Amino acid sequence: MHLGFSNFDPAFAASRRDFVRTLSLGMGATLLGPSGLASPLSSWFDAEVGYGPASLAALQQGRKLGVALVGLGKYSTGQLAPALQQTQLCRLAGVVTGTPAKAAKWKQQYNLPEQNIYDYKTFDRIADNPNIDIVYVVLPVGMHEEFTVRAAQAGKHVICEKPMAISSAECRRMIEACRKAGKMLSIGYRLHFEPHHREMMRLGQQQVYGPVQRLLADNGFRFDNDTPWRVDKELAGGGPLMDLGIYCLQGVVYTKGELPVSVTAKYTPKPNNNLFKEVEAGINWQLQFTDGSAADCRTSYAENMSSRLRAEAAKGWMELQPAFGYGGISGRTSQGPLNIQNVPQQARQMDDFANCVLNNQPTRVPGEMGLRDMQLIEAIYRAADTGQKVRIEGVQNIIDKVSKG
Repeated sequence: MHLGFSNFDPAFAASRRDFVRTLSLGMGATLLGPSGLASPLSSWFDAEVGYGPASLAALQQGRKLGVALVGLGKYSTGQLAPALQQTQLCRLAGVVTGTPAKAAKWKQQYNLPEQNIYDYKTFDRIADNPNIDIVYVVLPVGMHEEFTVRAAQAGKHVICEKPMAISSAECRRMIEACRKAGKMLSIGYRLHFEPHHREMMRLGQQQVYGPVQRLLADNGFRFDNDTPWRVDKELAGGGPLMDLGIYCLQGVVYTKGELPVSVTAKYTPKPNNNLFKEVEAGINWQLQFTDGSAADCRTSYAENMSSRLRAEAAKGWMELQPAFGYGGISGRTSQGPLNIQNVPQQARQMDDFANCVLNNQPTRVPGEMGLRDMQLIEAIYRAADTGQKVRIEGVQNIIDKVSKG
């Protein structure tokens, strides 16, 4: 399954404008429509989360926070906009696009007022729009810093798609911009709100089968150049490790419930198709933890992989396969299948952030987590570049911990 970022609208960063204009404007087909996500649960949130008092008041009043999507490519079109028709605490209020035809289509389809539609040059005027509370940055990774900073400076809370940025330095600047503006920043880590993955966290972190001794994760597909920016170093920051491998990285960390202390890595051979001039075609890496356990991970743009997250312990094992899709996630343990319903992941994710904004409480997937993952990705690249084991030090220490009980 093709996971990752949306296509994006052309023409806004001067240094990249010519490249951006070469991309297709018609690539808005959905990857997996909302009907493939399964029926909503009776409650959007796990019992450990719940709605805060301000959210309950908003529900009683029929008030929803307004969300503006920045970038109207595949992910916005096929996932986020449909999800915003299912959310309880937020709604699609505006869009930002560099393509007039897209603006007209979205205006009609979602009944958006003209004053809530922006292009990349007029984006900063969003500061004067009280109907927009949250800006969701859905652009190529190389654009995340610019539009996150601009959104914060415009006085809006921000959700930024993953990976957070192309470097840890950019992540820090994004965090600081939101802190300075007094606005919340969340990363689009949808699987933290998905019940199969919450169960993997619980089983691993609470050592239900004993301490986790080995983890396995893989995620990959054959890239056919339908979105050329993904193999452009300046726009993507890297290849499949940034786009797909980050799911593996996240999965093993939140299942183990701790950060690794070292990593080894190796690039896989590049196919002879001239696509991967600037980024890797694939990479295999192993994370080592303090107790001697390890996580073996693989990602690729040149191989269709099984999309798997597995953890093995002394008294049993647990596995999700497929693990990382927008729907159809399935799991089992050494005791039998996980009878868990698939849910609208993006609706859960956005409602959770709206709940955090309304109640002024921290998000479980803050900018600091995006920084952590970028630091780990940088360590993986260093290990692959040097062929040496790289010690992991000074990484942002943040883990999404599940509640006891």
